[in-house]
Amino acid sequence: MKNMSYIFLVFLSIFTFCSENGIKEKPPVNKEPDELKNPPLSQEIWIAASNSSAADKAQANYICDGANDQEEIQSALNKLPLSGGVINLHSGTFYCAGIIVPKTGTTIKGKGESETFLKFTNDGRINIDNEYATLNDFNIQGSGYNIGVKWLGVLTIRASHTKIHNIVGTADASIQAVFLLIHDPTIYTPTLEDVEFINCKAIDTGTYGFLHNAWGTENKVMKNIRYENCQAINCGKLGAFNPWVTGFNFAELNSIEGLRVKNCLAEGTLESGFHFEFDPTKKDCILENCVSRNNGQKPYPTKPYNPSDMSTHYFGCGYYAPNADVTFINCTAEGNSMNGFYTTNGGKLYNCVEKETGIGRTDFSYRVPVGYYSLPSRSANPSLVMDNCKSTDSKGYGIQVDLANNVIIQDFQLINPFGYNGKGSSFGGTHNVFDNAEVNIYALGDRVETLIWAKNNINTVFSGKIISNSARPFLIEGSRTTNVLVKDMEIISNVLPSGPGGVTIENTVPDHQVSLQNVYVRRSSD
Repeated sequence: MKNMSYIFLVFLSIFTFCSENGIKEKPPVNKEPDELKNPPLSQEIWIAASNSSAADKAQANYICDGANDQEEIQSALNKLPLSGGVINLHSGTFYCAGIIVPKTGTTIKGKGESETFLKFTNDGRINIDNEYATLNDFNIQGSGYNIGVKWLGVLTIRASHTKIHNIVGTADASIQAVFLLIHDPTIYTPTLEDVEFINCKAIDTGTYGFLHNAWGTENKVMKNIRYENCQAINCGKLGAFNPWVTGFNFAELNSIEGLRVKNCLAEGTLESGFHFEFDPTKKDCILENCVSRNNGQKPYPTKPYNPSDMSTHYFGCGYYAPNADVTFINCTAEGNSMNGFYTTNGGKLYNCVEKETGIGRTDFSYRVPVGYYSLPSRSANPSLVMDNCKSTDSKGYGIQVDLANNVIIQDFQLINPFGYNGKGSSFGGTHNVFDNAEVNIYALGDRVETLIWAKNNINTVFSGKIISNSARPFLIEGSRTTNVLVKDMEIISNVLPSGPGGVTIENTVPDHQVSLQNVYVRRSSD
């Protein structure tokens, strides 16, 4: 009996040592419920897919069988300690027909976007409903959703302090978004804030790439949301959840404050690349070094705009930011359908470039493409600021600003616009309001009769340089015109007579309401 007691004590000591030093016994590799009740308590758990390698399966604490794999993942999450931990997903494909909900402070990490795949169907998705969750290094795919989850996302974020890194995703048109950030007060009542997306992509979707939204009436302002090196490509390519699919939609029913978007790309989207709805409040939003290319893939409207007829509504913008305190720094818009940049009532653009807005479109009966569009823009002071921005080869106007007041445009370059009705730009030309503004512009091209068109301006100052052989490179008209000054303007032309002048003032303009100071025409050979 003494020997038996001694052996028992030795066994107990070994067992205690192993337990205290994190040496774990792997659970069985099948999914029998009794065998999954008590996996080891650890801060790191490994899970293999049904098609993972033999070596990965040998290392795994859980092995999935390819059906309802969310059960193993959620079971592992639930076994992590309260202090948090990491779920490691091996290379392979995990098939999930249900929901995965990370606990507070936990991480789900894969082997990379081309190695670890989570394929969701039915009600399957990831819900971030607890704070301080992190997702990293895997691929998500969603298709064939039940109607009850239509308004959610393959990845739905409803809690603050979340990090989404190196996640690539897609979805068909049966769900609202690939990445959805939404304030849902039935799940999470505090303000939704401090969420970052780094190196994330939504590619070849039937739905929105990245979408912000809010339900309920309280805490609808999202704060401190960050994107870096993210991409939304061909959103709306595989069908369309609705006609308004965008790449990045930062303000749908939610307001937003403290948004930072850096080095991001939107390309080939059904509607706008980067989008803010008109009504929500947008404060302190900055987009820097972003590219928006070939967006607005849906057909142009075939009849005039009618607010009550949704078939006539059309965005087609590289960047759509009306009524917003949004700053664009070193951003580029290329080949977008309707507008390169749409900014009003607080928009600020620095060192931005627009190229070939409207390319491939021919019928402008109901929509005229514009590189930089700001209308209406008169409820902020300044309502629009542009510094060192450039429009090249716009298929309509290079710039159009109307119903506008307190506009400051410096060092704007208007290069070879195709124009509309012979005009390459429009300052007050369509709605007859462009007041208390300052425009410094360099304009070049012979595709239009008039490069700079100012109509019914009040208290405006123009300066800069024009290089054109057009008949009327600078045209001022309109009976409302009051106190317009053109100064320090050089016009290089081989068709206009050299000397003072070069600005055409129509007889509709009241006498003595336009002044020219240091405005000269000279030939290119001079």
